[in-house]
Amino acid sequence: MPSTRIFKTLALVTALLFTSPALAQNTITDGSKQISAEFPFALQTVSILGSEMAYVDTGTGQPVLFLHGNPTSSYLWRNIIPYVSGTHRAIAPDLIGMGDSAKPNIDYTYEDHARYLNALIEKLELENIILVVHDWGSVLGMEYARLNPDNVAGIVFMEALVPPVFPAKDLSSFGRLAELLGGIRTPGIGEKMVLQGNMFLENILLGPGVVRKLSDEEKTAYRAPFLTEASRRPQLQWPRELPIDGTPVETSEIIAANGAWLANSDIPKLYFFATPGALNPAPVVEYITKTARNLETRLVGAGTHYFQEDHPDVIGQGIADWLRRLPEN
Repeated sequence: MPSTRIFKTLALVTALLFTSPALAQNTITDGSKQISAEFPFALQTVSILGSEMAYVDTGTGQPVLFLHGNPTSSYLWRNIIPYVSGTHRAIAPDLIGMGDSAKPNIDYTYEDHARYLNALIEKLELENIILVVHDWGSVLGMEYARLNPDNVAGIVFMEALVPPVFPAKDLSSFGRLAELLGGIRTPGIGEKMVLQGNMFLENILLGPGVVRKLSDEEKTAYRAPFLTEASRRPQLQWPRELPIDGTPVETSEIIAANGAWLANSDIPKLYFFATPGALNPAPVVEYITKTARNLETRLVGAGTHYFQEDHPDVIGQGIADWLRRLPEN
C-alpha cells in the first residue's frame, strides 16, 4: 500500500469513526465551567523494574487509581482528579514509555505494561483500590481486578476494550476500518503511519477524538512525550496488541476473560458513555448495560473516544457521587 494511500485512508476512517452530524468542533462545554489546560500536580517518580515511572499522588484515604490508554498520560485526568482527591487518595501513573515515565528498550507489549503497572501497585502498597480506567487502561485495570479481587473495591470505566468489539473474529468485522488496522499491523506500513506520521496524536487525539477544540497549551502537553519516532514505539505496539483473528493469543484470552468478569463479578461498577462514542457506540453500550452485573451507567453527552476532555466535570461529579454511595469496606 503506497504511503499516500495510507494517509488518505487514515483521514477517511478517522472521520467515519469519530464524527457524526450531531458533533461539531468547539461546540461542547462542560456546563459553564472553563475546561483547564493546566496540570496542577507535581509528578512524583519511583523506580520500577529498573526504570523511573512518573505518577500523580494527591489526597489521602482509600486509593483511586486512574489508568490511561493510547496515546495519553496522567494529563488526561487533570480536571477529574480534584473531584476525588478531597475524600480519597488519587494516583494517576504515566504507563511505562508514556507521559513522563521512562522509555526503556522493551517491546511495549501488553505483558510489559502489565508487569510495570503491577509492580507499581505493589511498590506504592495500594490496598482496597478503586479503579478508574479508559482505553487500554481498561484492559489493564479489569485484568488486575479479576486476578486480585480482594484488593479492588470498585471500578469506573469508559470507552473500554471489551466484548463484543474485542476479541474480534477478523479484520473484516471492522468494515471500513479494516484497511487502517491492517496497515498498522503490517511491518513497515505501521511504522510509517505511527512512528513517522504520529497518527494517534495528530489524526485522532488532537483531531476528532475530542469534540471541542483543544487549546495550543493542551496540544503541546499531549505532544511533549512523543516528539521523536523512537518515543512513539508504545503508540505503535498498542494497536498491534488488539486481539483480532485470535492474535495476539494473550490479549484475546485476557479481554474475553475480562468480559466474563464484567458479567459475573458483584464488584460495584460505574460506566460512562458518550454519544456517538467510538470504541463503545450504542450497540456496545446496550450490550454492557444488559450483561454487566452491579452496574450504574451515566451518559455524559456528545463525545467520541477521549471525552474526558469534553466532559471532565460531569465525569468527576459522577465519580464523586458514586464513591460517596459505595458501601464501606
